[in-house]
Amino acid sequence: MSGAETPSAASASTADPLDRLDPVVLHHIVNTLGWPDLRPLQRAAIGPLMDGEDAILLAPTAGGKTEAACFPVLSAMAEQRWTGVSVLYLCPLKALLNNLVTRVDSYAQWIGRRAALWHGDTTESQRRRIRADPPDILLTTPESLEAMLIGIKTDHGHLLSSIRAVVVDEVHAFAGDDRGWHLLAVLERLQRITGRPIQRIGLSATVGNPQELLTWLQGSGAGSRSGQVVAPDLAATPAGTTGTQPAGEVELDYVGSLDNAAKLIASLHRGEKRLVFCDSRRQVEQLGAALRAREITTFLSHASLSAEERARSEQAFAEARDCVIVSTSTLELGIDVGDLDRVIQIDAPRTVASFLQRIGRTGRRAGSVRNCLFLATEDDTLLQAAGLLRLWGQGWVEAVTPPPEPRHLVAQQFLALTLQEHKLGDRLWSLEWNGLAPFDRSAEPILRHLVGEGFLDDDGGLLFIGPEAEQRFGRRHFIELTASFTAPPQFTVLSGRTEIGQTDPAVLTEERPGPRRLLLGGRSWQVTFIDWGRRRAFVEPADGGGIAKWSGNGIAGLSYELTRSMREVLLGADPPVALTRRAQARIQQLRDEEAPDSVHPAGSLVTRFGDDVRWWTWAGFRANSTLAATLSSVADPVQRPTDRYVRLREDLTAEMWQRARTSAGGSLVFPDVDRRAVKGLKFSAALPERLATATVAARLADFPGAAAALAEAVRLHVMRT
Repeated sequence: MSGAETPSAASASTADPLDRLDPVVLHHIVNTLGWPDLRPLQRAAIGPLMDGEDAILLAPTAGGKTEAACFPVLSAMAEQRWTGVSVLYLCPLKALLNNLVTRVDSYAQWIGRRAALWHGDTTESQRRRIRADPPDILLTTPESLEAMLIGIKTDHGHLLSSIRAVVVDEVHAFAGDDRGWHLLAVLERLQRITGRPIQRIGLSATVGNPQELLTWLQGSGAGSRSGQVVAPDLAATPAGTTGTQPAGEVELDYVGSLDNAAKLIASLHRGEKRLVFCDSRRQVEQLGAALRAREITTFLSHASLSAEERARSEQAFAEARDCVIVSTSTLELGIDVGDLDRVIQIDAPRTVASFLQRIGRTGRRAGSVRNCLFLATEDDTLLQAAGLLRLWGQGWVEAVTPPPEPRHLVAQQFLALTLQEHKLGDRLWSLEWNGLAPFDRSAEPILRHLVGEGFLDDDGGLLFIGPEAEQRFGRRHFIELTASFTAPPQFTVLSGRTEIGQTDPAVLTEERPGPRRLLLGGRSWQVTFIDWGRRRAFVEPADGGGIAKWSGNGIAGLSYELTRSMREVLLGADPPVALTRRAQARIQQLRDEEAPDSVHPAGSLVTRFGDDVRWWTWAGFRANSTLAATLSSVADPVQRPTDRYVRLREDLTAEMWQRARTSAGGSLVFPDVDRRAVKGLKFSAALPERLATATVAARLADFPGAAAALAEAVRLHVMRT
């Protein structure tokens, strides 16, 4: 391809995949985009996608995945004369959809087609236009898609019955949590509406198990539909590895505090555009305020800022040069924030996959390289960063695995499908998900519970929404049913009529001396009035002293692999990155002072210091939770396992320890479950208590990691002084 070529002259070889693209699409690639050729991924995707195959398109951040999907799908649309809404483009974030819609629409217009946006922020007038004059491509979220299915304003049979293909962007972000189960279930219901198989195309960053991810995405079609992983830039490798050698300039520094991190960021890289990742909203707020206090042009982005506040920050950052934007993982996915010079990581993400996404935000400009500077504020996070970078240096990346036992989402789907169809046959319901487990006949106990507790009414073999479902989930036309994850209740913060964002109720209720001030959007605000009934806090600007706080609701802890890698660092293994003198000195200090009492190259340690007895497994939180339950005869009953150790009884003897390990054998036990954790499982109220508890227990467990720790040699009673 060259700027002067006509589409018919694009290649002398009829085997060139470019020849299969619609001539108008190919013309615009050459003459509108000015591309001399397509990337390997984009070339390789043409054949399978135009043949209607399911696929996972695998490439690093900024690898051209959107175009790899759009060009062949648009060509198929033109060739096969698809009409109506024929393509769904699903994303996990509204901000990502906002970022993509103009680009996707511009490609669609090449062939006289249109794309439109529908999510929670879409106005009712915009939705009416879509219903009256449907676009060819609809960009939305799975939650908004389900809202269309159960809503009373949208004739989903008319709007969605023409769908031929679904593109799932950032599919790995769905597959790793409950939103993935929700996505699969909704796609199966959508397939029933269309009356035909729907082509499924997943766009993914590098993952350790792409073939399994494809099988997962295919849902009920796995085994009966053809599909392939398209990843020409990555060698075929075992699960858990990327097959690529790490590339980029990565440095690890130890700064000891968030304030020191702010000082360093303020003094380094002046004149450059820097994206700083933190792994909590509290850190984002505190660092943002500290940078602004040092007169650094700073913008913030996290989930508890209002959509308008985030949009203003991201737009201003994209247009500025000498500035910093501080973000949680909200900017980890493919949202465009302009041409970045640097990525800085405060402490460490929990996964190598997350780090790959973040470093991939840099190095997009010709002549630049991918880069990331880690600034560790604590000893624990320094060790975590070093362990993570060691795994990255080995070319390892996590497998994406769906959470086990999503029984609560089975209950949610029963209710949502009943709303969609108005009634449900008590014998034929499993057909609605095309036999996809766990939405198949194995869900009978959940259905019986829903009927028995009044969530569903049974009238002569037909099921209807019952009074209990109306009471618990019926607010605003059952909007609560369309979200498959739980967010803790927050208060909306308003300055006049302008929404700043949301804050944790604890900031408004905890006893503190002086005026009540909160930190939000990198600025301090004084609370002037609280509307407890409507969950609103009214504020005015303050000079300082604001508090930032949010409650988490996920299962904390690090994986077996990452925790083990941290152990290897303590035993002397260095990550293949540049270590500052401070980082080198601090890691050596940890090796000298902490390692003798917590790690040993020949196996794990059990240490005693007074009444404190610990088994240093270095197996990760889930494996240690499993071990604590399995070895209940010797584990301290009053404990919360950590990533590194399990606390044991203070009267432990060698004989007790040996008996416990022998009796455990191969019979591992699910971890104990706190009632509060069950309540944090959305829709748990629609499950029998034992099933809700079993679901949480399954998600707390790591049997392979626990078994590996049990199989290791153990040195007993190493005394600490």
